[in-house]
Amino acid sequence: MADADAIIVGGGLAGLVAAAEIADAGRRVVILDQEGENSLGGQAFWSLGGLFFVDSPEQRRLRIRDSRELALQDWLGSAGFDRPEDAWPRRWADAYVDFAAGEMRSWLHGMGMRWFPVVGWAERGGGFAHGHGNSVPRFHITWGTGPGVLEPFLRRVREHADAGRIELRFRHRVSRLIKTDGAVSGVAGEVLEPSTAERGQKSGRTVTGEFELGAGAVVVASGGIGGDFDLVRKNWPVDRLGLPPVTMVAGVPHHVDGRMLAITKEAGGTIINADRMWHYTEGVKNWAPIWPQHGIRILPGPSSLWFDATGNRLPAPCLPGFDTLATLKHILATGHDYSWFVLTQKVIKKEFALSGSEQNPDFTSKSWREVLKSRRGAGAPPPVEAFKEKGEDFIVRDTLADLVDAMNALAGEKLIDHDRLKAQIEARDREIDNPFSKDAQVTAIRGARNYLGDKLIRTAAPHKILDPANGPLIAVRLHILTRKTLGGLHTNLDSQVLGHSGDPVPGLYAAGEVAGFGGGGYHGYNALEGTFLGGCIFSGRNAGRHIARA
Repeated sequence: MADADAIIVGGGLAGLVAAAEIADAGRRVVILDQEGENSLGGQAFWSLGGLFFVDSPEQRRLRIRDSRELALQDWLGSAGFDRPEDAWPRRWADAYVDFAAGEMRSWLHGMGMRWFPVVGWAERGGGFAHGHGNSVPRFHITWGTGPGVLEPFLRRVREHADAGRIELRFRHRVSRLIKTDGAVSGVAGEVLEPSTAERGQKSGRTVTGEFELGAGAVVVASGGIGGDFDLVRKNWPVDRLGLPPVTMVAGVPHHVDGRMLAITKEAGGTIINADRMWHYTEGVKNWAPIWPQHGIRILPGPSSLWFDATGNRLPAPCLPGFDTLATLKHILATGHDYSWFVLTQKVIKKEFALSGSEQNPDFTSKSWREVLKSRRGAGAPPPVEAFKEKGEDFIVRDTLADLVDAMNALAGEKLIDHDRLKAQIEARDREIDNPFSKDAQVTAIRGARNYLGDKLIRTAAPHKILDPANGPLIAVRLHILTRKTLGGLHTNLDSQVLGHSGDPVPGLYAAGEVAGFGGGGYHGYNALEGTFLGGCIFSGRNAGRHIARA
């Protein structure tokens, strides 16, 4: 006899959505997670809570003209689908854009979710209308950040748990998918020692027992590989991005380990696009780390000057907030795995934000008073000021000469020449004298301020970097930050995992990052941001609803 109608492997956002949808139909569900109960919600908890909506009320209030056609143009220009196995990812992309332009916002709003009224303009792209990037702002920050995204699904799951339809089993690590007559019929694995580790901290792996469970369907919703640097390097696309970085910082906890990919493959599932991944170039070491090698991403406005490790200014489209993977490739081609921002106090005050719920306590608290106090104060938001004061990657000096000396000291070698760096900054500063410019970044700054949201809270007025009135000067050393897996388990639009024949493996589903957020990689080569949490929600919903119908 089956122990449940469905087993969910992973208690992150995708797993919670799938479980809620299945239980809504009166089915019995078991959720398994190798971490403790305080980690329920997974990586989504730590997120900024950004969601990609198309033609939303928030956009329209800011006079942003968006459409399903424009969003699909941006998505396909960014994805660059070019492989035979991209057939299902392309269908997922079409379906997700329809969802984001259709019922997604109203469905989430009906569950109580709300959004900050200023829409963010993330990943602005490589310079062509038909190429990579968002043509308009689409990044909607959820009121409450990542915990605010999780809230309605946690509520639904706990209500079903109270009613006996959902059972939550923590510290249960799946190591094998059980098959009966060619169909996946359950899971087996180990019970891990109880853990007192706080959310995100590294927990123990001592085994205290074993378990085996049967069900009519198994949903793999175990996340990506970003917490395992060796696995990241193994799958690194050397042909496209060059050799992987020698040093990285981790944008996800250690339990984002990719174990279930190999386990599901052994049970007959296929993995596609394993070389497609999404790592950031603006990582800084967390001065108060939660997980091993913990890094935080700076969400920059467009004004910081970006230099490689030897002091050469990065070319367009390698500008702050424009083209993540082009910038990653350029940095690695220099033979170094870090780079530098050089900016002023005026820039950090208005433009710097840090990714994550814990770095945005004002948004996370849902307090308008705290948001206004934090964002409209005399300095940068308090978490940014804390990094400026305590973070080892931040340098603050009154003169460029002292700044360069400190940069070279932090790097451990004298790679940056003061006179050459000064000449590049002075050349840029001369472009500020006119309301037009040949400098692509200066033009981008002025263009950004044509959008009311950026002018109000995200883009500083153009000013000269070396003018002491705008100081002090700030340099920030930037590391490569691991984050998302864009490829994964190959699935159809019902989130059924496909086998080598292209047909579904009976009883086997996958949702969230482990499935490349849908299809085995619905982003293609590039992400438009706000599409990671959205992909977890959409693929988890598809899996849950198909299982409920079946």
